[in-house]
Amino acid sequence: MKRGLSGQFAEASVAGENVRAFIPNPLPPDPPVELKGELQELHESSLLALGRLDSVSTLLPETGLFLYMYIRKEAVLSSQIEGSQSSLSDLLQYEIREIPGVPISDLQEVSNYVAAAEHGLKRLREGFPLSLRLIREIHGILLREGRGSSKNPGEFRRSQNWIGGSRPGNAAYVPPSPKYLMACLDSFEKFLHNQPERTPLLLKSALAHVQFESIHPFLDGNGRLGRLLITFMLCAEGALHEPLLYLSLYFKTHRRYYYELLQRVRTNGEWEEWIRFFLEGVLNTCEQAVETAKQLTAMFAEDRKTIQEKTGRSTGSALRVHDALQQRPLATIKRLSSMTGLSQPAVTANLDKLVNLGIVGETTGDKRWRLFAYTQYIDILSKGTEPF
Repeated sequence: MKRGLSGQFAEASVAGENVRAFIPNPLPPDPPVELKGELQELHESSLLALGRLDSVSTLLPETGLFLYMYIRKEAVLSSQIEGSQSSLSDLLQYEIREIPGVPISDLQEVSNYVAAAEHGLKRLREGFPLSLRLIREIHGILLREGRGSSKNPGEFRRSQNWIGGSRPGNAAYVPPSPKYLMACLDSFEKFLHNQPERTPLLLKSALAHVQFESIHPFLDGNGRLGRLLITFMLCAEGALHEPLLYLSLYFKTHRRYYYELLQRVRTNGEWEEWIRFFLEGVLNTCEQAVETAKQLTAMFAEDRKTIQEKTGRSTGSALRVHDALQQRPLATIKRLSSMTGLSQPAVTANLDKLVNLGIVGETTGDKRWRLFAYTQYIDILSKGTEPF
């Protein structure tokens, strides 16, 4: 369906240059998005995949173990889209405070993302609505330290920003000026609350993501927060009981087309094409997450069987170390001693056994600050998280 512009342009002055800032129309689109034919089939397939993903907790002995790592993987990927060079292993090492000398340039940003995600999900579970107030809270944590901390964390912008280009005059996109910002955000919040009408959840998430990126309400962190909102919406409305769907790997893999589609929605009203891309991402990501959960479950069981068969009388303490590494797959002897209640010499002896069995790897070669990794666990979840 041909629509043309999905908003209007207004003249704005930025850094002495006159630019045309885009003001998106309120959601839902008019004329409405048509879910029919192939798009309707894709929507139904995505809903079924989302249901299978929501049941993934039945596959895992402890869903929290999976979530701990999965949220961190998402944090790394989302920050990489914004230019971070951190890896998943970098983040895990950064979170071990007793390891000295870990570089923090990008890692503070990724760590903030984890904290922002956990705060938002905690608030939703407490019954707090997904709203502009909660969005500001999450943003305040997202930019609380490190890069971006001088960009008014938790506050909607009061100056013009732009995306791409070396200056406003050659920017790839200029969002609405502060003059129109709150009107856009008020309409956005109403849409989140199903006003003026209820929108099917996956369709609503797809529309809201584009709208948030088009409004770009903060001076920094809009992309990361916009991607988090997708998961928050699915959890807030009960489609997911746990935050298991993250699209950053899909967006990273197709990043050029992703940004192109965002702009085509604005300039040509190509909502159906964007929704097709979004639903394909949901379908693929759900399938990958379920497969990952199955892999981890099989790996944990196989490694546990190996430990029981090969460690003799120390099997019990070796299994305790193995259980602790499922919770923190990169850890020091000191941390594992605290988690298991075993003495540090006992932990060391059992780690040596797990290293000999090929389950654990020692990553530093440093006698004083030895760091052990549940290697295959990290490898499975690290797929796709290599920096650009």
